[in-house]
Amino acid sequence: MAMPFLMAQHSTRFIYQVSMTPDSTNAEKKTELAYLDSDGKTSYFYSENSLKRDSLMERMRATRNFDRNQMQNLRSNINYTIEKDLSSQSLVYKSRIGRDQYSYNESPSLNWKILPETVKIGDYQTQKAETTFGGRTWFAWFTPEIPLQDGPYKFSGLPGLIVKAQDSKGDYSFDLMQTKKIAEIQQPQTRGQYINLSKKKYDDMEVKFQKDPASFVGAQRPGGGGPGGGNRPGMDPKQQQEMQKRMEAEIKSRNNPIELK
Repeated sequence: MAMPFLMAQHSTRFIYQVSMTPDSTNAEKKTELAYLDSDGKTSYFYSENSLKRDSLMERMRATRNFDRNQMQNLRSNINYTIEKDLSSQSLVYKSRIGRDQYSYNESPSLNWKILPETVKIGDYQTQKAETTFGGRTWFAWFTPEIPLQDGPYKFSGLPGLIVKAQDSKGDYSFDLMQTKKIAEIQQPQTRGQYINLSKKKYDDMEVKFQKDPASFVGAQRPGGGGPGGGNRPGMDPKQQQEMQKRMEAEIKSRNNPIELK
């Protein structure tokens, strides 16, 4: 069924529906699509909206017609890209903190326990597995019918593609919706350099940002070399205030991250 794509080394896009409860004070689920693009050796996991934003930006640059509302409509709760090296089961996580881009390298310790339970999900016969990762218990359903040791988010290392993954609280779930061949694997466009840190330093930076987003905005002012790290043209005080308010509201609504620790 899906086996020829690997043997012929086609690139494949696995489209997942991601359901999230990023705000523990609001039970409303956020749902969007994410892509896992793989050529069997490397894969990229990222939000569909980031790809749509890239093509919208290209169109806006070409027409010199910038529409902020259209960009706002493509905001995503999946504000990261994960690049996996499937042979070494290692990954690079890329995201933004404040106005700067950061990355860290990780080889997640996923000690899967394969369970006897099997179930048919969509077209695929799957088997259940369990692991503990990032302070959550996760259940995954994988299919040997697609012999790719990969899956959504940071999950990989099972003897077949992960068709579904869900944490025990039901806060986060990834469900395979569609599979299609693509010309080549893609990743969201990069503008500017990524600052590569250790995972611990990245986590510390994120905590610092959540406590004091203003210092990251302030760091962008002329001569500012604070935690945000860049020397970019400064904003006027009103812009800075607006950005700070927006960041504080966003931080408040993201109090239930996928990785709790």
